[in-house]
Amino acid sequence: MTLLEAQCQTVPSTLVAQQAYQQHAVYKQPALEDRRFKHQDIVPLLEKLKQNPLFDVQVVGKSVEGRDNYMVKAGTGKIKVMLWSQMHGDESTATMALFDLFNFLQGSDQLDTVRQQILQNTTLYIVPMLNPDGAEQFQRRNALDIDLNRDALRLQSPEARLLKSLRDSLNPEFGFNLHDQSRYYTVGTTSKPATISFLAPAFDYAQTVDTVRGRAMRTIVGMNEALQQLIPGQIAKYSDEHEPRAFGDNIQKWGTSVILIESGGYQDDPEKQKIRQLNFASIVSALHLIAGEGYTNYALEDYFKIPENERYLFDVVVRNVRYSNHDKNILLDVGIMQDEVPSANDKGFYQRASVQEIGDMNVFYGYKDVDGEGLTLVPGKVYSKPFKSTAALTPERAKELLSEGYTTVRVEKLSSANVNPVKLPLNVTSLSKKVNHELELYGDANFVLKDAGGKVKYAIVNGFVYDLQGALPTPFHGLVL
Repeated sequence: MTLLEAQCQTVPSTLVAQQAYQQHAVYKQPALEDRRFKHQDIVPLLEKLKQNPLFDVQVVGKSVEGRDNYMVKAGTGKIKVMLWSQMHGDESTATMALFDLFNFLQGSDQLDTVRQQILQNTTLYIVPMLNPDGAEQFQRRNALDIDLNRDALRLQSPEARLLKSLRDSLNPEFGFNLHDQSRYYTVGTTSKPATISFLAPAFDYAQTVDTVRGRAMRTIVGMNEALQQLIPGQIAKYSDEHEPRAFGDNIQKWGTSVILIESGGYQDDPEKQKIRQLNFASIVSALHLIAGEGYTNYALEDYFKIPENERYLFDVVVRNVRYSNHDKNILLDVGIMQDEVPSANDKGFYQRASVQEIGDMNVFYGYKDVDGEGLTLVPGKVYSKPFKSTAALTPERAKELLSEGYTTVRVEKLSSANVNPVKLPLNVTSLSKKVNHELELYGDANFVLKDAGGKVKYAIVNGFVYDLQGALPTPFHGLVL
């Protein structure tokens, strides 16, 4: 054992993760602040890395539409580690964390021992954006409409062929398959979101554990231990079900210990910057475990103790409200989900909500949970007198209308191209548009909750909840209907 290895074994992975997490602001790449960045945004960052002799930056392939696939090499150690991100074009959280990792590797601070251990004991091969064409549209699939993670066998996409060729030519001991997952996943049946989920993919239907997969499992146990101190109870295990077409399952079979990291949801983190920070801390702690072979200290059986992903979350759950339907007064809960819709500026987005569940939801949870005990749900009304423009919808006037049960107003000469939904305090529509806010499954989420005296206590506009006794929440916005 070298002196460096001896020094590093005395640094617990939990401490490494904690320090990396606390120091993240120092390493955070400021050019990447929202999730919808494109290939053209990262190329200058990669070209700049070429100026540092620490990195070997090369174009190793091209996408369907001719965009360059870059690979960054760092370190001189005998343990080869390959990391690839954004195989799915709209899963960019870990890509941001990898650019933070590049900054970390160039730094000098109290984590120097860990940094040098990684650089001296491992050689990193990093593909930060495997699917640049998908990233351009912020969509899952590539320009051929192929899911790259289901193209490991047929290899019909150039991006898939590139990943396979890199795996075969480099033959890394470890591989990190970096993804995003739905924010509606929970840790088991608990109310906590699965903010980070891990997996050592199974290479056969029997879910056999050999030496290769076992290495990944032990490393994940260490990563889980490290992250539990940062987000206790918010780490899960992705389903172990074997997918024979997937890259993770096959690369595991081909002899590389694959660790899947899935970035899920976190309260009030729409751009996933908190989860980016957690990704960074997790990757640094994992590389520390691999470089010092600290993963050998963890037991395989502890991998199976990590709770699995389940799906018990909604954006909003309104509970125990009364609602009149077909001349019956019923007690029900309402579950609301908000879909992201790209905005006109091509980088931002707004939310469009819909009702996804009606009935007894006692086994489900919401990022926002509203207790409607003693309240009645009433569909939002459309204000009949038109406004000349959306500028007349001041916060004060909007609150007055909401207090009267209105969730939508009509606007003269309305043009959706000139209205940014994120700046609307209510829904707006044209003079002639027919609007129906009746509560129905898969319909819109625009209603108010009234007390026994008929006073509006809560207004739900486009799925956003406004407690009229308090301030306007952030975020909050209507739609152009």
